[in-house]
Amino acid sequence: MTLADSAGVEADAPATGRTDPAPPTRDESRPSRRRFIEVFRFSNVGVIYVIAALVVTFSLLEPETFPTMQTLRFILNQNAIAGIVALSLVVPLSARMFDLSIGAAMGLSNVFVASLLVKHGFPPAVAVAITVVSGLLVGIINGVIVVRWKIDSFIGTLASGAILTSGISYMSDERIISGKELSSGFSKLVTANVGGIAAPVFVMLAVAFIVWVLLKHTLTGRRIYATGFNEEAARLAGIRTARIQFGSLLVSGFTASLAGVILASQVSAGVPNVGPPYLLEAFAAAFLGATQFGGYFNPWGTVVAVLLVGTGKTGLSLSGSPVWLQNMFSGVVLLTALLLVNVERSVERRRLLATAKPPD
Repeated sequence: MTLADSAGVEADAPATGRTDPAPPTRDESRPSRRRFIEVFRFSNVGVIYVIAALVVTFSLLEPETFPTMQTLRFILNQNAIAGIVALSLVVPLSARMFDLSIGAAMGLSNVFVASLLVKHGFPPAVAVAITVVSGLLVGIINGVIVVRWKIDSFIGTLASGAILTSGISYMSDERIISGKELSSGFSKLVTANVGGIAAPVFVMLAVAFIVWVLLKHTLTGRRIYATGFNEEAARLAGIRTARIQFGSLLVSGFTASLAGVILASQVSAGVPNVGPPYLLEAFAAAFLGATQFGGYFNPWGTVVAVLLVGTGKTGLSLSGSPVWLQNMFSGVVLLTALLLVNVERSVERRRLLATAKPPD
């Protein structure tokens, strides 16, 4: 037997010794096609499809006002703070910590920074630094209540939120804090822009990027996810779950306080009741985002979910819809999107069971 005979395919090669690679077979192209389908299936990026449908719908309804760069900039600028608040939940939720105090923490920092500027005459940079650091103090309080005292995070952070709300009332005397100190250099935090995109949008993207790097590209991030998936198993594996949970609450307190400072700069006032309305939308965006891009809490899914709600509300506003319909939109879209995701997952589960079923 010659070498050519034993080589099989190479036996028919030309005398030059060159062999052309065999064309890809049908079976070889299937893995890449399956990966493409997996990445772009509705349950993975469904929010993007819903946003696209909304854009098409409102562009047809309001062709002169909705499909414009001005509308795009408006959606981004108006939802940046909501995005930062929602991002404050991604790390604690990944560690299975429910921080219900973020609305109050945001409201406290909003009033606190306004009070430091107007009532106490602090320079803007010092007032912002003190306020953001106070957000870490809120996280420490939550960590002591939930992690050290072993109180359920739902109840513990709800209680701390009530305490923070009383602090807001004491600090503001239930009145809006305003003054020229809030509309001068301090307002530049939000008036600065690049191409009409305001600074808070870039802050939101920066926070999302930092959280993404933390969760996806660090050992700490893997430990956070492990703690959230199974706390006891993570603890037995040597992960200091208490430290992970404590740290996650520090992150939420810090990020929520940052959102409160930016909001004070945006409205040029400290508003006592401004924080709590952000709570529901933040949780809704975080949980809807968790159904996207892999099926776990992640920052980019959260940002896209915030933009979904913002796109719908803006479209309804431009089309002259009543306020109550705009308020109802968030819940309807979120429930619909989650329902469709569950339907697709049920179909996928049935398909897998049918494939795995042994032949008769």
